[in-house]
Amino acid sequence: MSRLSSLLLAATLLLTLASCADPMIQQQMDARKLQINNEPRGDYFIGRRYYIERTQFWGYIRRPGQSWDTSRLVVINENQKSAPDRLPEMPADGGNAHGYDHNREYRMWGRFTGQTIYDPNSDLFLPEFQLTNYELISPAPGWLFHPKEKSDGKRLLRFEKQEYP
Repeated sequence: MSRLSSLLLAATLLLTLASCADPMIQQQMDARKLQINNEPRGDYFIGRRYYIERTQFWGYIRRPGQSWDTSRLVVINENQKSAPDRLPEMPADGGNAHGYDHNREYRMWGRFTGQTIYDPNSDLFLPEFQLTNYELISPAPGWLFHPKEKSDGKRLLRFEKQEYP
């Protein structure tokens, strides 16, 4: 009888915890999923700038229609086209500086080169993306991976899979 009571207590606890989930969070996640599913397909990528001071990576890139969970943190190869925020780290005129576009979303054209780049400041081996063109989609697209995430400008929001050479 005590085993049955334990199982009932565990089931009740699970149901209680499940009912405590914030329905607004789920609505936001469902709306984002629908938005991504409705993106026009094509030969381009969606990029989200993710800036952390003194790092060399640019941000996250994914294919249209794919979730941000499938995105890859990349280093941009600027031999053909400069990254959107290619500005001085500390401009003399007090204007925008490198990284001013943190969390902006772009439509990006280019390709993954197959090369792996080491960023010594983040200690990450990341894929290289050869940028050929871009256009701004949104200056304030909101959260990236989860509605409750908080960027502190010092660390990534998730663990990045390493791509060793």
